[in-house]
Amino acid sequence: MRIVGLTGGIGTGKSTVSDLFKAHGIPVVDADLVARDVLKKGTGGWRKAVTAFGQDILQPNGEVDRPKLGQLIFSDNAKRQLLNRLLAPYISSGIFCEILKLWMKGYKVIVLDVPLLFEAQMDRWTKPIIVVWVDPETQLQRLMARDRTSMEDAKNRIYSQMPLDLKRTQADIVIDNCGSLEDLNEHFRKVLTQVSKPLTWTEFGLSRQGAFLALLSIFVGVILCRKISKL
Repeated sequence: MRIVGLTGGIGTGKSTVSDLFKAHGIPVVDADLVARDVLKKGTGGWRKAVTAFGQDILQPNGEVDRPKLGQLIFSDNAKRQLLNRLLAPYISSGIFCEILKLWMKGYKVIVLDVPLLFEAQMDRWTKPIIVVWVDPETQLQRLMARDRTSMEDAKNRIYSQMPLDLKRTQADIVIDNCGSLEDLNEHFRKVLTQVSKPLTWTEFGLSRQGAFLALLSIFVGVILCRKISKL
């Protein structure tokens, strides 16, 4: 099984690339969606967050007010790191469960979409690693336009993440998304060819089909050894 790592920065267009993979039949495990489930009312992650940050982060219905929590942590590095530490075990477990489901369905290639791929050290699970990159000014302007936020707030959110240029140096594949949507589609077609190439023997061995073949080989080997021992 090939687990492709997909990351980038806020406002870089990573979600658009993720959607392109889905449109071409490659399943995506979205860490942001897993994180939302982790913070649902009554879950372990919800209890940890409420204990750490208080009832003020909750809506009247008891669910976490995600925008309010976001403002709280993006402006305070210590609080952001605390939240990441509290939720990391729940998010990792959720991601593993989603990968296992896809493995059981027989998918040979999946994409792991994680904004904090390097920070959470999930890059060691993935190969190749794709980083969606834009220059700093483009990132700032896109984020401000998308979220209708102030320059100060946008910069706080950008600076809370690992620098894109550093992520770029650790990538196997870089998608430069400074251009138009047509340019992005052109880049994506090339990336899709790389990602869809035949599995290596190691990757095949980690797939459901590879595991089945290994078990079958062991079973046949045992049968043959028993027959030989009776001669």
